[in-house]
Amino acid sequence: MNIVETYTGHVDPGGDAARRTLDALTITKLSVGPMDNNAYLLVCRAENEALLIDAANDPERISDLIGHGPDRPALKTVVTTHQHQDHWQALGAVAGANGANTAAHPLDAEPLPIPPDFLVEHGDTVKVGQITLEVIHLRGHTPGSIALLYRDPNGHPHLFTGDSLFPGGPGRTTSPEEFASLLDDLEARIFGELPDETWFYPGHGDDSTLGEERPKIPEWRERGW
Repeated sequence: MNIVETYTGHVDPGGDAARRTLDALTITKLSVGPMDNNAYLLVCRAENEALLIDAANDPERISDLIGHGPDRPALKTVVTTHQHQDHWQALGAVAGANGANTAAHPLDAEPLPIPPDFLVEHGDTVKVGQITLEVIHLRGHTPGSIALLYRDPNGHPHLFTGDSLFPGGPGRTTSPEEFASLLDDLEARIFGELPDETWFYPGHGDDSTLGEERPKIPEWRERGW
């Protein structure tokens, strides 16, 4: 698999992966499956351990992304951001092939094809090598939707939002109550806590920053679900 080292936040379905290299962590983004799902491979550079966010589809492409040589990272954990089927089509195959643990929020665990090895709640942390990721529960897209936050000590925060936040607004909800819940959580737990330079990585499509999206929040609330 070809991996582009110039990271813009855009990848094409069926195309190259794109890697962002930070001081302690690499983030590689790949589009998989017919719904243009993003899978993110995070690798701790010090220990060459990896965590995958959303084994959404195309287990062979995800395997190619991890690599096949002796220097490939050891995939220790696969985190599923939420229960929707397009985000876990490759979960069993990828976790099984790599002996990786799986994690999800308890409210979204039941529909998954394999039971999570451990459950994560709001305020918990997940480790990948020497890297710590914070779990943020964002209620509304699904009951147990989560985001993962990496606070880079030498740069801006990096936030993996699943389908809870996209460029242009919150993820899909099915009632006004769910929409209000999701937008309230986004305002309180994301926009209210993190700076504008926070770069976020959604479950489909291109990335954005909180600063780019923050001025649109009143428009989102007025627009409704």
